Amino acid sequence: MLARRRQRKAEEEARIAELVAQYERSALLLFGPRPRSPGRHSTGELWWCKHYQWLKDSGYLLRSRYAPDWFPSWKTTNVSWVECEDRQGPLVEQVLDATRISDGAFVTLKLFKKSLHPFEIEIGQFFSTEPLLSDPANHCVPFYDVLVVPDDEDRAIIVMPLLRFFDNPPFDTFGEVVDFLRQIFVGLRFMHKHHVAHRDCLNLNIMMDATPLFVDPYHPQDLEMKRDYTGRVSYYTRTQRPPKYLFVDFGISRRYGPNDIAPLEDPIWGGDKTVPEFQQSNEPRNPFPTDVYYLGNMIRDSFLLAKTGFEFVEPLVKVMVQDDPEKRPNMDEVIVRFEGIIKQLNSWKLRSRVINEHDDNIFGFYRCVTHWARRFSFVIRRVSAIPTP
Repeated sequence: MLARRRQRKAEEEARIAELVAQYERSALLLFGPRPRSPGRHSTGELWWCKHYQWLKDSGYLLRSRYAPDWFPSWKTTNVSWVECEDRQGPLVEQVLDATRISDGAFVTLKLFKKSLHPFEIEIGQFFSTEPLLSDPANHCVPFYDVLVVPDDEDRAIIVMPLLRFFDNPPFDTFGEVVDFLRQIFVGLRFMHKHHVAHRDCLNLNIMMDATPLFVDPYHPQDLEMKRDYTGRVSYYTRTQRPPKYLFVDFGISRRYGPNDIAPLEDPIWGGDKTVPEFQQSNEPRNPFPTDVYYLGNMIRDSFLLAKTGFEFVEPLVKVMVQDDPEKRPNMDEVIVRFEGIIKQLNSWKLRSRVINEHDDNIFGFYRCVTHWARRFSFVIRRVSAIPTP
């Protein structure tokens, strides 16, 4: 079992590395290579600098690093560059943070080529329009705005909320993971009921609006620090302040007509390269069962094989990742099975601590003590073991 876990973990790390490489290749095509010096803008960053004023006129303010008159702050002070906020460039150069001038909200700007991803705007705006936008089952990232770049009509910028990866910070309890799984199951069913296949719903494309979790705003590029770089950020648990989880990146998603109940699409390789039906042949396939596989495989890799104590969800995952796509349950059936599993879990299990792989002896002991203190408080105050946003 341990060898199998290590193998699956190695496969997951390889998949993540390949996805990061894909992003880097895309950035290279758009922008060119990045420099190593934090005091110089990369080629990609220069694009944002060039469009600083246009974005400001459009209602979005970039950080000081991209202003026309920016000069590295550490060169005029005695502060090391490591401690300066304006050293932080983007993790992925076609995605940058900004502040919405009208209300001070922190947002994400995603630059992409419409010719490469012609359906992304359509699908994102579809789910960002009433009455779908206000539907509690909608877990698609809302599109606040779409900006067409004035000097390049093939490029557009999608404005979205500022998000974090779904597992950062780590889950504290099994009940918190149950809430996460419930939300993403409901969210994918919502997409499927509206005839949209995501086609790349792996872990990197599931994020969360973590605004409720944090005492102070976090820095969008250095997630462990406060936005103003005055110290490390502190946060609540998901039980205390439940977040909402969202599907992102509709670049290879497809929307179908209401009568097209079994559409066929040529295989397309997203971040997960393990899809059984794609290994078998290049024949067109129904993308909806493939979405079920993606989600099941994400749960297998992120929880069953990476942590202990999640055996309760293993029977569901097994049917979701079956080799034969016709034998996989649809998302209605997934949710029915999942709710049946959850009814069998007692409060003790749901309030138990999720042990994270990075916990060492000292930090793990500290987390255990603080966990039990919170747990006692939650029981006394009758706080639900499964958070509800």
